[in-house]
This record gives sequence, C-alpha cells and structure tokens, in this order.
Amino acid sequence: MTYCLAIRLDQGLVFMADTRTNAGIDNISTYRKLHVLRPAPDRVFVIESAGNLATTQEVLDRIDRDLNAPGDHESLATVNHLFEAALYIGQLSQLVAGNHRNGLSGSGADGTATFILGGQIAGSEPDILLLYPEGNYIRASDDRPFLQIGESKYGKFVLDFLVQSDVDLPTAVKIAVGSMMSTARANLSVGPPYDGGVLPNDGSLELREFRVEADSATISQLEGLWQKHLQNIIAELPHVAPDVVTPPA
Repeated sequence: MTYCLAIRLDQGLVFMADTRTNAGIDNISTYRKLHVLRPAPDRVFVIESAGNLATTQEVLDRIDRDLNAPGDHESLATVNHLFEAALYIGQLSQLVAGNHRNGLSGSGADGTATFILGGQIAGSEPDILLLYPEGNYIRASDDRPFLQIGESKYGKFVLDFLVQSDVDLPTAVKIAVGSMMSTARANLSVGPPYDGGVLPNDGSLELREFRVEADSATISQLEGLWQKHLQNIIAELPHVAPDVVTPPA
C-alpha cells in the first residue's frame, strides 16, 4: 500500500508521498512514488503513483521513451493542456495493465495503478488531477481542493478540517506532513521517508522538492506536539454522558 496527496491552493500546489512498498510482511522496500518531469522549458509535471509498482515503473519508462524518441508522436513535451497529459498517461496505464492482465490474473494479482498528475504548462494555471486505472480523470474541486490515492482514510480528516484554497504554502506543507504521519501511525504499510514538492503559482515553473527522513527532527517534533495537543483537546471536550462519567473533584 502507499499514500500520496496533492493540494491545490491560491498560492500554488503541494505534493507529498510516502516511499514504503510491500509484497507481504516479509518483503518491504522503499521506492520513490513522487516523480518530477520537466520535459520542456515551458512545463513541469509531478506524477504520484499508487497500486502495482511494476505497472507504475513501465508507465514511467514509456513516458521517458516517448520523450526521447524522435518523430511526430504524442508525449508530455507536445501536449498543450494538463488534461491532455492526464489522458496520455491514462492510456499508457491502460495499455501496460492490459498487456500483463492474463499473466497477473493467474496468480490473483492486480496490475492496475492510480496516479495523481499535477503541474503547470505556461499560459495556464497549475492544477492537479486524479487518474483512474480506467484511463479517465477528475479534478480537485474548489470546496475540496485536494486529492489522495492509496491508503487515504487515515489522513483524510486532517485535510478535510484544515485545507482551504486560501491556506498559505508553508502551512499546507505542515498539514500534508500531519496527514502523512497520521496515516503511517495507523497503517504499517505507509511510512517515511516522505517526498514532497511545492510549486508556487508565480509563473516561474520552479518546483521545489524536499524529503522528510524517518529520523528527522520534524517528525519527532510533530509527533510530540500532535500527542500533546490531542490530549489537551480531549481534556477540554464536554462529557458525553455526564450521568455515567463523574469528573474528578
């Protein structure tokens, strides 16, 4: 399992993905799931992936092949809109999964993958889209300006409560780390290091990447503050059943 998220704000985009993969409790590895592509000076893309790792890697290899192969064919360097890039990646994902469907079905494996595509092409606003295994996509809404793939339920409440389009980028990064940490605490199939990226909505197309390591001071401080403030919140909540629970004198 994995967990990836993307947030679309007035100030820009925020991305975060964990790096843990597993094929059973005895086969746990670390793979990067946040991929940054700069196929031309006028565009930058971020691809986050969840699902079958082999499918993901072949899709990325095919994207790279199309970018480096001469000739008149579609690639991330030729599309004019972000949604066209989403449809292109979706078609590749369907093709790869279809090529291996018979072999994987024999062992009961699922060869599909889900992606979040974000980024910007010069002349348009930065955006994020979720690509389904079927090849179609959705955008984040204005009321719910974030997308998740993978093990999303544990970190969703943090995003639901705190993410609004007017949140500033530094705060959004903290929220993303908090969502990731909540998920990792509840599910051992998600874990650090966490890869992140920030794309300011300033027309520069300069995506700033960072990594939060498992032993970083950020994680340690966040866990301590998280526990402290949750305990304070619980203490301040009114008693749900005052006739049953008697507060201490």
